[in-house]
Amino acid sequence: MSAPTRRVLLVAPLATPALAARRAEAQPAAAAPIAGGRPVRLVVPFPPGGGVDLLGRLLGERLQPILGNQFVIDNRSGVGGNLGADNVAKSPPDGGTLGLLSSTVLAANEFLYSRLPFNVRTDFTPISRVCWGTVLCVVNAETARARGWDDFRALIAWSKANPEKVTMGSSGVGTISHFTIALVNERTGAHITHVPYRGGGPALTDLLAGTIDMMFDVMPALMPHVEAGRLKALAVGSRDPLPILPDVPAMRDFADLGLGDLDMVTWYAVVGPAGMAPDLAARLSQALRQVVVEPQFAEKLAPLGNFAVSDDSPADLAAFIGRERVRWEAIVKLSGARVE
Repeated sequence: MSAPTRRVLLVAPLATPALAARRAEAQPAAAAPIAGGRPVRLVVPFPPGGGVDLLGRLLGERLQPILGNQFVIDNRSGVGGNLGADNVAKSPPDGGTLGLLSSTVLAANEFLYSRLPFNVRTDFTPISRVCWGTVLCVVNAETARARGWDDFRALIAWSKANPEKVTMGSSGVGTISHFTIALVNERTGAHITHVPYRGGGPALTDLLAGTIDMMFDVMPALMPHVEAGRLKALAVGSRDPLPILPDVPAMRDFADLGLGDLDMVTWYAVVGPAGMAPDLAARLSQALRQVVVEPQFAEKLAPLGNFAVSDDSPADLAAFIGRERVRWEAIVKLSGARVE
């Protein structure tokens, strides 16, 4: 297993005393640094370069001036996000370690994996969601031209005529990418081969090189390459289309393929280890809400296919995760995916 990658995020000083005063008035969470003023590790359970890593860096940059702590992005990838989650679960609950975990880790993996190194229901302190999004089906543009993949239906038809010859990279077993392709194969009769990677970054590198053919993955790292023409977007994984991609069809447009009710929406939340003091969890939740409501944060997310969202309190996030477990249990069962 490769060593974790750590990077320190530095934020430039505030421009003027007046601006600093206005920010201080608007941000009551910054009374004193947490964790005794030590740097805070934000564990991102995927390698650098992927969409979750980009989100983590964005959060770290904005939390640092609010809380007064330096933030260190700690990339701990593997096993569908479970290795990073386990590191968070086994850390002291003093605020020095937080995790940026996905809906699959917090709501789906307990139904996918025969065993986990942590108890997802008891080993974390929920804090707040930070965004939601969906997956985007993209193909290598040169491969698409060579094989006549002008749209999503052409891709599915080619896969059915050429079983196992279409390769789809994902950010790992047990991710939303994995569930999406399992459901697409099962419902359409396609024969797309799933190739799991240890994160979206390495998979994207191989997709751009033409080593694999396609991805059904979260959008932040994909969108710049779609805009540059290196990747071709064929479909979004949500039931409804996205305003930022009005010309890319959504799953409701493929009811004839059996996909009309598919709605692969994911979300990301910040959590801490179990046992975190309620007042600390509440303060972190407040700080995250300050970040999420900033227009600049939403503006950074929207072009990447993510949309800002927060919870009113840690208890609200806990209740939301409980509801999501019901949804994800059904998705895992329908996909037929299982990891022993």
